[in-house]
Amino acid sequence: MKQPLANILPVAPTPFHPDGRVDEDGMRRVIDCMIDQGVDAICILANYSEQFLLSDDERSLLMRLSLEHADGRVPVIVTTSHFSTGIAMERAQAAQSMGALMIMMMPPYHGSGLYPAAQGIFEHFEAVSNAISIPIMVQDAPLSGVTMPVDLLARLARELENVSYFKIECPFAADKLAALIEAAGAYIEGPFDGEEAVTLLADLDAGATGTMTSAMFPELIRPIVTEYRGGNKDAALAQWQKCLPLINHENRQCGLRAAKVVFKEGGVIGSDHVRHPLKPMSERTRTRLLELARDLDVMALRWGK
Repeated sequence: MKQPLANILPVAPTPFHPDGRVDEDGMRRVIDCMIDQGVDAICILANYSEQFLLSDDERSLLMRLSLEHADGRVPVIVTTSHFSTGIAMERAQAAQSMGALMIMMMPPYHGSGLYPAAQGIFEHFEAVSNAISIPIMVQDAPLSGVTMPVDLLARLARELENVSYFKIECPFAADKLAALIEAAGAYIEGPFDGEEAVTLLADLDAGATGTMTSAMFPELIRPIVTEYRGGNKDAALAQWQKCLPLINHENRQCGLRAAKVVFKEGGVIGSDHVRHPLKPMSERTRTRLLELARDLDVMALRWGK
C-alpha cells in the first residue's frame, strides 16, 4: 500500500431478498453506490454486514463477488474474525488471495465470557499476521466482551509487522486512541474510530485519521475528517453538528438496519430484510430515520431513482 488509508472506510450492508436469500445483484449495487459516495475504501463482512448470520459458503460468495465487482476502483477490507486461530488464518489468506487490501479482525471471543488471556490474543493476531502480507486492522469493540488494554494493543503494533491499523470504538475511545498513539504511534498507520462517528470530533482531537461508519451517508461524514485534517476545525465541527442528529439516531435507535432502510428507500437495494432473529425496524423509528436523511439530502435516497 503506497499511502496509508485514511478518512472514511464504511461497512457495506449485506442485502437479502425478502425470503432471506443473499441478493447478489443488490450487493453489486451497494458497492457501486458506495463508490459514488466517494468512500476511501469499503469494508465487507463486518458486524454491520450481518456477518454473524452468514454461512461459510455465503461469506465466500460475497467476498469474491465484492472484490471482483469493486475491481480495484476502491480498496476493499475484508473482516475475517473467528474464535479459531486456524480459521481466522484461512479466512485472511483467502481474502488476500482474492485481492483484499486489508483485513479487519476482532479478538477471539465466543459470547461475553469465553476468550483467551492477553498472551493468547497476541498469539492469535501473530499467527494471522505471519500468514499474510497485507495490513490488519484490529477492531476493539464492546461487542466482543474482551478488554484489550493499551499495552496489549501497543505490543501488537510494535511487534507484529502487519498490525498497523486500529478501530477503537469502546467507551472513552478518544482517551484510548490518544494513549495508544503515545505508546506506539510510530508503528500505527491508521488510528480509526467507529460507532457511526458519534464520537468523531473527540476522536479526531485524539489523533484519529479516519472513521469506519455504516454506508448510510459517508459523503457527508467524510468532509468532517478531511476538513479537520486540513486544519479547518471550525468547518469540521459545523459539518459534524449538521450530521449529528442522523448519526445519533442511527447509533442509538437503528443499528445496522439504518443503511438498509435508506438504501431500499433510494432504490439501491430491493429489500431491507434482516435475518432472524433480528427484527425489522419499527415504523416510528423508520419514519424519523427517513425524515432526518431527507433533511440532509442523503445521496443513497436518490441514487437508484
